[in-house]
Amino acid sequence: MRDLQLPGRSVVMGRHGAAATSHTLATQTAMEILRRGGNATDAAIAACAVQCVVEPGSTGIGGDNFVLYAPAGTDLRAGGRVYGLNGSGRAPKGLSADHLLKQGIKQIDLTSVHAVTIPGAVDAWSKLNARFGSMPLAELLQPAIRHAEEGFPVTERVATDWGRNEAKLKADANTARMWLKDGRPPKAGEVFRQPEHAKVFREIAARGRDGFYTGWVAEDMVEYLRGLGGTHALEDFATQEAFWVDPISTSYRDVELLEIPPNGVGITTLLMLNILSGFDLSKYDPVGIERFHIEAEATRLAFQARDAYVADPAFAEVPVEKILSASFADELRGRIDLKKAMPVLGAAGGTTYRDTVYISVVDDKGNACSFINSLFWPYGTGLSSPKTGVLLQNRGAGFRVDPAHPNCVAPHKRPLHTIIPAMAMKDGKPWLCFGVMGGGFQPVGQSHVLTNILDFGMNVQEAIDCARGFYQMNRFEAERGIREDVLKGLAALGHEIKMAEMPHGGGQVIMIDRVNGVLQAGSDPRKDGCALAY
Repeated sequence: MRDLQLPGRSVVMGRHGAAATSHTLATQTAMEILRRGGNATDAAIAACAVQCVVEPGSTGIGGDNFVLYAPAGTDLRAGGRVYGLNGSGRAPKGLSADHLLKQGIKQIDLTSVHAVTIPGAVDAWSKLNARFGSMPLAELLQPAIRHAEEGFPVTERVATDWGRNEAKLKADANTARMWLKDGRPPKAGEVFRQPEHAKVFREIAARGRDGFYTGWVAEDMVEYLRGLGGTHALEDFATQEAFWVDPISTSYRDVELLEIPPNGVGITTLLMLNILSGFDLSKYDPVGIERFHIEAEATRLAFQARDAYVADPAFAEVPVEKILSASFADELRGRIDLKKAMPVLGAAGGTTYRDTVYISVVDDKGNACSFINSLFWPYGTGLSSPKTGVLLQNRGAGFRVDPAHPNCVAPHKRPLHTIIPAMAMKDGKPWLCFGVMGGGFQPVGQSHVLTNILDFGMNVQEAIDCARGFYQMNRFEAERGIREDVLKGLAALGHEIKMAEMPHGGGQVIMIDRVNGVLQAGSDPRKDGCALAY
């Protein structure tokens, strides 16, 4: 492998259980659960609940959750199955394009009450725990309750994100009271407490998912949202339900990559890899002009298809088979010219900075859990009901308000969804349990990490650390780790260059090394993450 001038970070290795998350307190929680005999799903749920408290800008119980889960001994070639769980929330039954258009609303704003889809995370946790967990949900929530009640030290990255969103948090009186410290974002090292949030977690621990979707918690959220002009009803919360799905997949080199099907955008990753499979990336510099040019062009084409086709398949025809076909990838790949950038295709990638948390856990039995949870944009809408402290997601901003578009908002419809857990299989068995956070960046991040490993021979930590770029909004947004000569070369090919304000996403990977009988884990330095193993 070429000298990539990567940070000198070692790969965490272990013979039994391993966990990689986006926050150290959450990773510690996952390891405690594993040591106490819990399995991979137990550890993921407990860790995520902690992150909902200690990393509130990135995730929360007011958001959504997706999971890929491979039970120990899974072998697709022997009839085994990887289970997908779609925990995305629906639009309220009373919300429609006609309702919005009559008010002159042609686009759902990120802080609008209409952007609040019904939170899906808690129901998804409950379903995952009921089917595959080995410990009671109430027990798994205790660490989160403790951190919310007793307080936790704010880390530097979380403090930075808190400060960047001060105006949003101050715009809602409830949020300002519950999610600011003395009227300002908490600083790194300060201890922050969230007693209202702890009460909600206690209610869930006592009553299960009904503690969130019925009773005083749901009543408080609905009353508040309706007071802002929302169409939300108690029935919307009571009937929210995650559901099991069969993953979709494609082959790249010698592995099969699995993703959650639409309404998720994992299909965008699969299409990108199908396009990239026609190039021999290994002959290029992994942080050079050719590699980033090809990746950027594949991004533009795959995201154009995403924006045209991906929607809730219960409401629109999503041509999954066509999108994943070799002929479609061939057609798109044929538009890529190695000597110049394509003309502008549209604002692929959406707008910028978003956040999420991703957790990867493999336990000592071999169960593998790829788990992702999000509020969409940092702190979601920034709206919180007065008694709960639950930050409500703005996932509904992913809808179109265009009756002719497959992703048009409609009653009880799920929007196009950016959070995508991934799992790569080798010889039919789980090999990589991984994810890359960052809103619309996720398909690019997953493709980048996977090709780093398969085409450039990087270990999992090197693959995560490697500099990233993201073609979005008609320009190539480059991280600072990309060399100046590479940026000039991309500009000469016709790419508009912009330096990224913040790092692109974050990532966690666990590799299951069946030859040596060990697990290798890596965690992204772009976030407050760590990888632990025992």
